[in-house]
Amino acid sequence: METTFDVRIFKKFQIYERVNGKSTYRVRWTVAGETHGLSFTSITLAEGERSRLLSAVGRGEAFYIDTGRPISEARAAVSKVTFYGFACEYVDMKWPNAAANTRRSIADALITVTPALLKGRKTGEEAKAMRRALHKWAYNTAHRESAPEDVQEILKWVDRNSRPLADLAKKDTIRAALDAVGNKLDGKPASTTYAGRRRAVLWNLCEYAIERGYLSKNPITTVKRVSKPTRLSDVVDPATVPNPQQAEELLLAVAKQPGSGPRMAAFFGSMYYSALRPGEAADLTRPNLHIPEVGRGKLWLTGSNPFAGGAWTDTGEEHDKRQLKHRERGAGRWAPCPSKMTSLFHRHLEDFGVDAQGRLFWAERGGGPVPGKTYQEIWRAARIAVLGEETARTSNLARRPYDLRHAAVSTWLASGVEPKRVAEWAGQSLEVLMRIYAKCLDGLEEQALDRIESKLGA
Repeated sequence: METTFDVRIFKKFQIYERVNGKSTYRVRWTVAGETHGLSFTSITLAEGERSRLLSAVGRGEAFYIDTGRPISEARAAVSKVTFYGFACEYVDMKWPNAAANTRRSIADALITVTPALLKGRKTGEEAKAMRRALHKWAYNTAHRESAPEDVQEILKWVDRNSRPLADLAKKDTIRAALDAVGNKLDGKPASTTYAGRRRAVLWNLCEYAIERGYLSKNPITTVKRVSKPTRLSDVVDPATVPNPQQAEELLLAVAKQPGSGPRMAAFFGSMYYSALRPGEAADLTRPNLHIPEVGRGKLWLTGSNPFAGGAWTDTGEEHDKRQLKHRERGAGRWAPCPSKMTSLFHRHLEDFGVDAQGRLFWAERGGGPVPGKTYQEIWRAARIAVLGEETARTSNLARRPYDLRHAAVSTWLASGVEPKRVAEWAGQSLEVLMRIYAKCLDGLEEQALDRIESKLGA
């Protein structure tokens, strides 16, 4: 906040007669030409306030232009703000406009930092209970006030033992906070992607503290890192990306799974053939399909319905219906639908149709969007069927359904599709696409090397 030394204290009070016959005394002063005032019920209180203001001016103290108060008052107020209290305030500020998964990610980050800003230390089961209380209740705006009594006692302890927010400005404290977001609970380093996501929350919290006048600068900028972190875990590992033969074997294995397996083949197929995110696949309806009876077509994507957990959504539903990622509400994008995906869609519509809301994929029990647990279990079973139990356990190949999307984008790039078009189809920026997805497919590296040899005339 901007400060000034241009301060003038009025000598006389404004006196107003109240209905009950008593007087109100108003102290007035100007800061950078703007008049401020406070009213008191007695002349003694008014004189005390005027004396405090005069003392501040006499000490050569600056005043904040927007509030009209001396900066020493702000410092005193800041010393009373705890990290835990401000973290709750930060969560409340972010909550209204944040996606459900973003809300959960913020809570994930804050529960790692909070222990580093406590005067005391919890271990074992007590530490687990504290993390659970923070994650499920304290750092969840919708649920904080309804925390059960045992949780409230835990949070009262956290509040009493939380260090001042201003301690973040101390180098040893901000280092401890950065170490916390960079490590897992067992002390081992977290992946660069995961640590980077949590570090971004800490950075943003510090920026908000500056905005609120609690910090003068972002303390993260004041410490040097031992080494510059690499972004290797941001980049798709070729060992996780199935080649076309592997991907099709996995899709066939999905269709053979009991229960919901057959109806999920097109769900996973849309991730592999059209590079859809799971939430985008879950949101597909018949009007999104612009496909012929046979041959390639297009998909017009208009929204996403990712699984987030009912604790984090505004509706209490497990899925969070939202606009497409990186797009304004109402904006859509085209994605390709190769011939094989067209066949999968027609087969799915013939066998299962759509639900009452027009969705292609829905929960077999109770309706609604496909639960995240359902498609994760089907995918695990399909991997075991294709790779075998031991290889499925030890190999990273297609470990997550999302790896099908990586395979799709990598296939397009390997096929010579210009990166700008690939980025548009995938709903990514070109910079992110080139950093994350531009990797050789498992099994295609030798082909790339052969093309180089051929070009060089070897």
